[in-house]
Amino acid sequence: MVTTLQKPEFEELRPGIKAPAKETILTPRFYTTDFDEVAKMDISPNEEELRAILEEFRVDYNRHHFVRDEDFEQSWEHIDGEKRRLFMEFLERSCTAEFSGFLLYKELGRRLKTTSPLLAECFNLMSRDEARHAGFLNKAMSDFDLSLDLGFLTKSRKYTFFKPKFIFYATYLSEKIGYWRYITIYRHLEKHPEDRVYPIFKFFENWCQDENRHGDFFDAIMRAQPNTLNDWRARLWCRFFLLSVFATMYLNDIQRADFYAILGLNARNYDKEVIKKTNDTAGRVFPIILDIEKPEFYDRLEICVKNNEKLRAIDASNASGLLKGLQKLPVFLSNGWQFIKLYLLEPIRVDQLAGTVR
Repeated sequence: MVTTLQKPEFEELRPGIKAPAKETILTPRFYTTDFDEVAKMDISPNEEELRAILEEFRVDYNRHHFVRDEDFEQSWEHIDGEKRRLFMEFLERSCTAEFSGFLLYKELGRRLKTTSPLLAECFNLMSRDEARHAGFLNKAMSDFDLSLDLGFLTKSRKYTFFKPKFIFYATYLSEKIGYWRYITIYRHLEKHPEDRVYPIFKFFENWCQDENRHGDFFDAIMRAQPNTLNDWRARLWCRFFLLSVFATMYLNDIQRADFYAILGLNARNYDKEVIKKTNDTAGRVFPIILDIEKPEFYDRLEICVKNNEKLRAIDASNASGLLKGLQKLPVFLSNGWQFIKLYLLEPIRVDQLAGTVR
């Protein structure tokens, strides 16, 4: 008997072009900011360090890295059914996140060209890196017979406005958590090559160094702006962004635990390791970090995981739109309450960790 491989159905804009995933609170977002405010920033306190970072960007260590090799030259029909859907979802989310960074950095580079040439060139070179990442991921999607129309994505997605300092918090954490996500997967697959079911993961070691350098750039920018890190408001906002980034990753990844299982990873253990490393890294620049060792931290996130399962079940039901809304309301309220309680957990003041190696 011949078994027919089953491919998941995806909505297409046109043949071979996948319709973008529906935007939700957990999907990668596109950002814009107050470009004039960025142009007026005084970077002189850290200009020497920023020039050193610019020289690293100019060297372009990965200019020859993102080249598909012979390992890609095969059929991927054996990655089928639910496994194929999970791979497509991973590649699309990753591509969208990288492309979001490209758009933001490219626009910053364009807007700052005459007012702050140093920052403009840094942003342009970071946009170069992000474009490579997004293009490499989009080409990987085509191995599974679909790709994204990134031009359509540029015009169709909603853009979230953040003030510059909020952009710095969010992008710093995004780049650093990206580093730890990529390197953790790479190191695991280095030890367990039998789980490297697709060759893109071989590229993660060099790839994550781009993320790390980008994070170092935002680290230097924030330290040049005293009000970004050195007052009580900064402590509150750093706390908010750390929690938001960690919670979003945890909820997304647990929902997609089957994808990580394909790579031989336990999604919860993987996320806890990445969160710990990112939290420690943030302590090198942020005035506070989260006390993630308190059992309550993950206990409350697990309540949110269960709540999200309830929300998906409601969406999948045959109830009317009004009834679904009423059923979701207490679940949303519960998630909001968990976030408030997590936010109110006492953080760790970095200035009280003197003598502690982080």
